[in-house]
Amino acid sequence: MNNGAIGRQAPPLGSAAILRQRWSEVTFLHWRVDPSVVEPHMPAGCVPDVIDGSTWVGLIAFQMSRSSFFGSPNIPWLGNFPEVNVRLYSIDERGHRGVVFLSLEASHFIPVLIARAAFGLKYQWAAMRLEQRAGKVAYLTKRHGQPDAASHIIVRPSHDTADNAEIALDPISTFLTARWGFHESHFGHTIYCRNHHEPWPLQHAELVYFNDGLLAAAGIEGLAGRAPDSVLYSPEVTTVFASPQQRNRLR
Repeated sequence: MNNGAIGRQAPPLGSAAILRQRWSEVTFLHWRVDPSVVEPHMPAGCVPDVIDGSTWVGLIAFQMSRSSFFGSPNIPWLGNFPEVNVRLYSIDERGHRGVVFLSLEASHFIPVLIARAAFGLKYQWAAMRLEQRAGKVAYLTKRHGQPDAASHIIVRPSHDTADNAEIALDPISTFLTARWGFHESHFGHTIYCRNHHEPWPLQHAELVYFNDGLLAAAGIEGLAGRAPDSVLYSPEVTTVFASPQQRNRLR
């Protein structure tokens, strides 16, 4: 199922924002796969979103910060931590595109519990570190109680202005990054939660080092043994989320 082209500009949020966050030092690693590989992981009412006959598996690492709820001041102790997630690309029967998270690593235990309870998201508590040095960005994570669910990623973002400007014209890069919501199974329903942010300021990046067990831990075997088909980086965006909608009430 492929319902029209993806746009770099977010559609209207549709309701009041309940959560605001900044995502910075964002690295996108992606592998092209056959849709049959990820179809068993789709929530009810969703199928893999496809472009050029393939869908994709993403491993996304970043720093979350400046979280606030319902317009409140930022809450540093609650919403400032690294995250690494494994995600798929979905489209539902109403044509809403989104992502499906197979796992999300976070280093703060309380946000892990809140996200699991409020949205059903598969957050995992992990020891994590994000470092920047000599033009490179490094992400390290190891899940508590499951040491094989670990990842070490080092990238070197490109600062070639002309080369990076071409990313905005690449339909694959837009497909992978301009996703304006997520689908999740929660209390027997598929929910869809919209988000809104400015277009990603994307850069090419070189994958300097990669050693990953999160993809396999999420049920996607074999991908970590081959190079990603796409490596992108973005300095930051600020995003807002609306309240989730149940699938049978999607508008």
